[in-house]
Amino acid sequence: MLIRVTRNCPWNRCTFCPVYKGARFSVRPVDHLKADIDAVYRHVCALRESADDSGGMSRDRISELARSIEPEEAPAFTAAFNWLLAGGMKSIFLQDADSLVIKPADLVDILTHLIRRFPAVERITSYSRSRTVAHRKDDDLKAIRDSGLSRIHIGLESGCDQVLALVRKGSTKQTHITAGLKAKQAGFELSEYVMPGLGGRELSRVHALETADALNRIDPHFIRLRTLAVPDAAPLGRDCREGRFAKCTDIMVAEELLTFIEHLDGITSVVKSDHILNLFADLEGTLPGDREPMLEILRSFLALEPQSQRLYRLGRRLGVFGCLRDLEDPRKLAWVEDHYRQMNITAENIDQTIEEIMKGYV
Repeated sequence: MLIRVTRNCPWNRCTFCPVYKGARFSVRPVDHLKADIDAVYRHVCALRESADDSGGMSRDRISELARSIEPEEAPAFTAAFNWLLAGGMKSIFLQDADSLVIKPADLVDILTHLIRRFPAVERITSYSRSRTVAHRKDDDLKAIRDSGLSRIHIGLESGCDQVLALVRKGSTKQTHITAGLKAKQAGFELSEYVMPGLGGRELSRVHALETADALNRIDPHFIRLRTLAVPDAAPLGRDCREGRFAKCTDIMVAEELLTFIEHLDGITSVVKSDHILNLFADLEGTLPGDREPMLEILRSFLALEPQSQRLYRLGRRLGVFGCLRDLEDPRKLAWVEDHYRQMNITAENIDQTIEEIMKGYV
C-alpha cells in the first residue's frame, strides 16, 4: 500500500532525474494522512466482512461494494482492494522522495497510527536522502525505527565526489557513508541504489572505484543497480545534446560494473539487478560468496563477438533476453535477429538505438 506523506522531492536538482521537475515540494498534514489510513482501514474491514469462508469474494459482490461508495472514497477503496486481495497486506511504502524529511515526531505519529490500524504488516519502507538521514539525531532515527519504519532506500548513485557534484546530487561521499552507518545503527534495513554509467565516459572508472569504496564502508543490506538512462526531459539530457556529457555505451558500463564488483570487499550485501535498465537481470548475488559468478557474467559478455553483443543488447532492451543464456534459446534468438534486421541496426547505430529504447523506461 502506498501512503503519500510528502509531495514531490525536497531537493529536486539531480540532473539525471526527470521526476518532479517544476513541481513544488510540500508536506501533507498529519491529520490528512491519518484520514487516508482510516479510509483504507474502513474499506479493508468492509471487504473482509463481505468475503466468504475461504476469504474469497465474487466479482458481483466486489462490483456491488464499489457501486456503494462515494466518488471521493474510490481511491481508498481501490487501495484497500488491491492491498488486501493482491498484495496480501504485507508491506506499506511511504511516498514521495523523502519521507524522513518531515518532523520526526510527526513521522512517529503517522507510523504509530499505521501500526494501530494494521498491526500484522510486516514491512514499512520509505525513500530518503543521505543528507536527511545524516542530519537526523540518533535518538530520532531510533524512535522512527521503533515506531515501525523498517527499511530505507537511499539513492547513493555514486560514491565519487566529482560525479556527485557533476549531477548536482546534493550530497558527498562522506555524507553517504555517515547516513548509511547511522541508518544501520538505528536498526533499519538499508538499500543503497547505485547508478552505473553516471560518471559518463570521463569518470567511469573513478565512479566505479569510489562507489565500491563507499559501499565497503557502509556494508548495506542491499545494493540495487539502476543503470543510467537519460530522458530528454532530464537536465542531463541537455548536457548530452550539447556535448558536456558523454554517455557510456553498454560495453563501457559492463566494464565499469566489472571494476565495481571486483572492488567490493569485506561486505555481506545482497546485490540486486531488478530493473529493465540493467543489461543483466541475473547480475545478482550475496557477497562475498557470489562475487565470482557475477564477475563471470560480465567477463563472458565482454568476451562475446561484437555481433553477439549487439544481439544480446537489443534483446535485453526489448525485454526478450534477461541473461546471456537466452542467446542459446533458438526461438528468442530468431525473434531478436528478425527485429535487428527490421530496425536496420548496424555497428554504427546500435548505441543510439539502445539509448532511444532505454529512454522509454524512465
